[in-house]
Amino acid sequence: MARLISEESKGVFVIMATPFTDEGALDLQSADRLTEFYLEEGVHGFTLLGVMGEAPKLSLEEQAAFTDHVLKRIDGRVPVIVGVSNPGIDNLAALSRSAMDRGAGGVMVAGMPGLKTDEQVEAYFEAVGDRLGADIPICLQDYPPTTTVHMSVAVVNRLIAKLPQLRMFKHEDCPGHRKLSRLREAPETGGVRRVSILTGNNGLYVPQELARGADGIMTGFAFPGMLVEVHRLFENGRAGEAEDLFDLYLPVLRHEQQIGFGLALRKEVLRRRGAIASAKARDPGPRMDASDHAEMDGLLDRLRNKLAAAGHPLPAGL
Repeated sequence: MARLISEESKGVFVIMATPFTDEGALDLQSADRLTEFYLEEGVHGFTLLGVMGEAPKLSLEEQAAFTDHVLKRIDGRVPVIVGVSNPGIDNLAALSRSAMDRGAGGVMVAGMPGLKTDEQVEAYFEAVGDRLGADIPICLQDYPPTTTVHMSVAVVNRLIAKLPQLRMFKHEDCPGHRKLSRLREAPETGGVRRVSILTGNNGLYVPQELARGADGIMTGFAFPGMLVEVHRLFENGRAGEAEDLFDLYLPVLRHEQQIGFGLALRKEVLRRRGAIASAKARDPGPRMDASDHAEMDGLLDRLRNKLAAAGHPLPAGL
């Protein structure tokens, strides 16, 4: 039975990479292995077909096959969000219904390029909400570096008030810490319904965002277990320990955040950790050369040494 996302959802929702063979075919065997890898890392939920999941490079048939396969593999163990952003609302609605029928716990929708004003943004998401209906939980994605759509705090709060199915907000505006604070304070200052807020940007600002009231993180960082432990420590009032642990991984996390190239780095780390068979990104996609591999060797060696010096166990496959 599907586990739906709600206003109380929290923790680490991993953006699942989409595994391919070296030839670029969808690799469902690696998808099984990667699913279990993420669950063993302790993630609280999944996001399929996100920006880093290479969704635009999949045919509609492949998207359906991948979603169906992974949802069956997860089998209700944790909630799953499916990215359904699409230039056409008819297609978006069809993708959403298909995902929910297969066992998804909600859908993630971002603004479409071309939405410039608050009125346009608000009207678009109201139309999406009307088409999806009240029974499909929505995660509203705010990612202006990619979508070019800027959502003001006022617009987000109005959408929360108007769309009861809006259960989660993915905060990826940057710089955006003040925006996060204002959104989190809105239930007290403006009487706005509280929703779950998960942050992105590969987790670059996790300690500060959790301190400002974020409920968790939605990213595809190749060491999700670290983020799970950081979230647990914060939940238990051990913010200093959480940030100390985060700092050990920060050079690798920052390296993986490189715009346009981070996908290749992330998939290579996942391959090295034994989670997928190939680091292939579907063409046209980034590829690492010998210098990139040597650079990654150095970063991972330093991470091993720092973890050992701090008395932390090494993650699987490191």
